[in-house]
Amino acid sequence: MKWESSRLSRFIEAARGQIPADLCLRGCRIVNVLMGKVETADLAVYDGFIAGWGRYEAMETIDADGMFVCPGFIDGHIHIESTLLSPGRFCASVVPWGTSAVVADPHEIANVLGIEGIRYFLGATEAIPLDVYFNLPSCVPASPLETSGAHLRASDLHSLLPHSRILGLAEMMNFPGVLQAFPDVLDKLLLFQERCMDGHAPQLSGMDLNAYIGTGITSDHECTTLEEAREKLSKGMALMLREGSQSKDLANLLAAVDDYTWPRCLLVSDDRHPDDLLREGHMNFIVNRAMALGLEPVRALTLATWTPARHFGLSRRGAIAPGYLADFSLSPTLNPWVPQRVFKKGREVAREGKLLIAPETFPSPAAPPSPMNLSAPSLDALSVPVEAGLLRVIGVQEGTLLTRKILFPPKVENGQAVADLDRDILKLVVFNRYRPGAPPSIGFVQGIGLRKGAMATTVAHDSHNLIVVGTNDTDIAHVVDAVRKAGGGMAIGSAGDTTELLPLPIAGLMSDAPVEKVVEHLETLKARARSWGSPLHNPFMALSFLALPVIPELKLTDLGLVDVSAFDFVPLFQSK
Repeated sequence: MKWESSRLSRFIEAARGQIPADLCLRGCRIVNVLMGKVETADLAVYDGFIAGWGRYEAMETIDADGMFVCPGFIDGHIHIESTLLSPGRFCASVVPWGTSAVVADPHEIANVLGIEGIRYFLGATEAIPLDVYFNLPSCVPASPLETSGAHLRASDLHSLLPHSRILGLAEMMNFPGVLQAFPDVLDKLLLFQERCMDGHAPQLSGMDLNAYIGTGITSDHECTTLEEAREKLSKGMALMLREGSQSKDLANLLAAVDDYTWPRCLLVSDDRHPDDLLREGHMNFIVNRAMALGLEPVRALTLATWTPARHFGLSRRGAIAPGYLADFSLSPTLNPWVPQRVFKKGREVAREGKLLIAPETFPSPAAPPSPMNLSAPSLDALSVPVEAGLLRVIGVQEGTLLTRKILFPPKVENGQAVADLDRDILKLVVFNRYRPGAPPSIGFVQGIGLRKGAMATTVAHDSHNLIVVGTNDTDIAHVVDAVRKAGGGMAIGSAGDTTELLPLPIAGLMSDAPVEKVVEHLETLKARARSWGSPLHNPFMALSFLALPVIPELKLTDLGLVDVSAFDFVPLFQSK
């Protein structure tokens, strides 16, 4: 961020009070994250930057009447695609909650569309009132245990490095590839060795963790226990305390934040679904959750402003101080933080929960077409001949991406293993949507809870094939065909009933509709799932992670059933 001489000269004059500032907030209470306290003063803004505080005259004056002023929130790790919203609609949904910048990992769209998808994101975020930085995806595909729509090598990522909003390498999920020194993984680590590199190493510890961190990876957002968090902090990692729509780790990890560790701790969302964005908010919700759990309010705000700015080297951001960007929100209370007015570069961009700029006016490139190279499913392809032994079943757990490995005797009909509603064992199927003619992969799952019908989605981390869970093959085929014909999306229904559908035309991951419309569709889907027996808060998000073979213990990809601990395929039946 550079000034030419004349611009810098005028800023100096404004900061000294020799010429009027553009804006002055009278009598505000400034959350000073640099000192860990709140100070009452008049705050001046000039040319999009904080001029300082003191006795200033200004072209525009706002009587803050004792309201608190906090730096704009920075989400240090998020996948925009998981909001189901286009970049412009995402902006409209988070800025009114006080968010001024995000560091996004576009590996969802990259797994579908490759470099073309990343370039679409860069173009779609160029001219919006939200600073969107990117760490380039490290694992496309996420592992060799699945089929994605693209393969990105270090040489592919190199072409994007000159872009000013590319910060570093996104979460290195393939930690076995790091530990085994796979050449393609090493190429990426070497390419980004002078930049920040984010980690993703659930439950990694001891000497393996030493090796992983020693490569230059500096953060982790996958800690789920206090012991794990403290070990990673002790070895130099930054701790990203995640509180998303699916994984809620803040309560377990907050005790790791103390007077020594807080500068290396930051609050992140990772994945935030649109209904939660609409009703609860974004980083403000996570900050308020941390306060409710006992974290001192100014420190909680610091972990969503100053510490992420320092970790990613975002200069002139994350604090209210002279020369810093005038990105801030005003709240009538410190705890909870309730953004009523939001400013970006000194201009008010949101008030009372609404963006003051119509998202339809944001210039954006056309979205690339969504791949859907899938034929109408056949019932024969869904059959599972019974074999000797116990059935390996994926156990879903509310509030975490971790699953369990469970063994059950199969329910058998006409020589076929089938869903068993009495034990809440449903059939799970993954269809490859990139390669025509590829056979589906079949498994079984407990914890979804459906007593009727089937539900399907093309949001299926991380390769985003089509995943479906159902009570019988006929309903599974019916719902899959509905999603296939839509070109991607989410659906729930049965062959003898109506099918509810949320189309996601952007890569099969996102909609360009307003968040209210997307949430209305999503709530209809979730209500149907609840009425058909699912106890899960968000069954579609839970379903979307059952194909992710980098988070333990058992997952299903388009290539087969994966034991994540062994990082290899296992048969559906385990011999006695």
